[in-house]
Amino acid sequence: MTGAAPELTIIIPSYNEELRLPPTLERIAAYVHAANHTVEVIVVDDGSKDKTIEVAESFKKMISTLRVVSNGQNRGKGYSVRHGMQEARGEIVLFTDADLSAPIEEVEKLLPAMKDHDVAIGSRAVDRSLITVHESPFREFAGIIFNKIVRLILWLPFVDTQCGFKAFRREQCKIIFEQQTIERFGFDPELLYLARHHGLRSVEIPVRWGHSPATKVSMMRDSLQMFVDVFAIRWNSLTGKYPRKSPRR
Repeated sequence: MTGAAPELTIIIPSYNEELRLPPTLERIAAYVHAANHTVEVIVVDDGSKDKTIEVAESFKKMISTLRVVSNGQNRGKGYSVRHGMQEARGEIVLFTDADLSAPIEEVEKLLPAMKDHDVAIGSRAVDRSLITVHESPFREFAGIIFNKIVRLILWLPFVDTQCGFKAFRREQCKIIFEQQTIERFGFDPELLYLARHHGLRSVEIPVRWGHSPATKVSMMRDSLQMFVDVFAIRWNSLTGKYPRKSPRR
């Protein structure tokens, strides 16, 4: 791709999303056309078995900067986000869920913070009055417990590490994606831990958010793995798998 680099890249990790992608890409197209900054959109297909790729490709006429890349096989959301970061050209890179649980317009709350931060994470927990559709009480309680464990084990200050709406300054944050080891749903705490580990500046910002009943996260299988991943992150740190490098020159 030639021409000036866009100011913002939007990454959409997607697995079997032929039904949810059309309204999402329509809304993103409207945002791209109305934005006062240049935007590219990258759909990362994670080995879908449906028509996710074909559906995404069909929106190229509506979004001229849209690119569709494939993992080739199912690798996980974390891998898809890292793949998207490797493909991104924007100064700032946002990843968002394929169901737009956080409306794409909420990125306008994150962008001002990027003037003096390297990472801005959307949060459901800072201001719960912004939640339009709640998860079940059990899922919400499990999320609260998970974040308490993350704070205890990884010493992270955030109250919501799992909201799928995070922005990064691409150049400054390259190192954290180079060192990312977790490929499935437990990748968010690792990215945030690595950002702090390398002295990057992070901020948590409340955003509007609505739970999608079609979420891909399994409360049993994925939640258990995410707890295991938190301890794996701590172990990786203790055993020197995250060597420090200066993110600034």
